[in-house]
Amino acid sequence: MVNKYNIIVEQGEDGYLISDVVELPGCHTQAKTYDELVKRTREAIELYIDVKKLKQPMVKFVGLQQIEV
Repeated sequence: MVNKYNIIVEQGEDGYLISDVVELPGCHTQAKTYDELVKRTREAIELYIDVKKLKQPMVKFVGLQQIEV
């Protein structure tokens, strides 16, 4: 069975792309290119699931909003 995970991608001050997996607290990685980021994020998810022995995502992603203050 294949599970779907949502990631938030941001760019750090140093230019690196950073991914954070919404459903898996503490599961994140970084890379210089988007393709490398996706590859590393998949690896991070697989390792996270292996360590935590998870079968499915813990939460359901609803949406993302950017707010200016």
